Amino acid sequence: MNHTLTIIVPIYNEEENIHRLSIELKKYIEISLFKTVILFINDGSNDKSEDFLKKICLTDENFKLVNFKKNKGLSAAIKAGFDLCETSLVGYIDADLQTNPEDFNLLLQHIDKYDLVNGIRNSRKDSFLKNTSSFIANSTRRLFTNDNMNDTGCPLKVIKSDFAKKIPMFKGIHRFLPAMILLQKGKVKQIPVRHYKRIAGQSKFGLFNRLLGPLIDCFAFLWMKKKYINYQIKENE
Repeated sequence: MNHTLTIIVPIYNEEENIHRLSIELKKYIEISLFKTVILFINDGSNDKSEDFLKKICLTDENFKLVNFKKNKGLSAAIKAGFDLCETSLVGYIDADLQTNPEDFNLLLQHIDKYDLVNGIRNSRKDSFLKNTSSFIANSTRRLFTNDNMNDTGCPLKVIKSDFAKKIPMFKGIHRFLPAMILLQKGKVKQIPVRHYKRIAGQSKFGLFNRLLGPLIDCFAFLWMKKKYINYQIKENE
């Protein structure tokens, strides 16, 4: 099947969400602006997530599964998705369904003119502590990167695969995807999307992951920016 969009869904111990997730993703495939395939990256789950995901993929050819031997974290799962993507566009969404797959269409309306389109969680339904820590982390990141993005932590993104595959990944780089596209001289845009409360499972990020971790990653980004190599091959005339 000739797909245009691959949606990466990292999974780590999300057994309570997987049935509802598969239903919502199947609904989205029916209305997507582009022919879409779903790529689950099972990040070493130790619950029943893998079993549930296998059943979904056996019954629907639009769903694919990759299983990590051990838990390696969100950035590793996203990198694997980028590496394995065979379509011209690649998207990303979390398994907790705090964002709506239908809103991919809002992002896709702009992907012809931009190389990454990032969601902004509109009226976030998270706790005060989570919202405050995310605000501080986003503000700090903007000071380091000048990417002018308000919510890089939003788990709803679409990227042109040629750009995504060139991103040098390290732990925490998922917060810097727009900045990494800008390093490639690409164009980025942000679009408001809907946000919901998590109704099942548990968040994999604590206060350290949202504040101290991102601050450390900012220094890693500055080092990478200084050392980053970007080139284009000239076509033979």
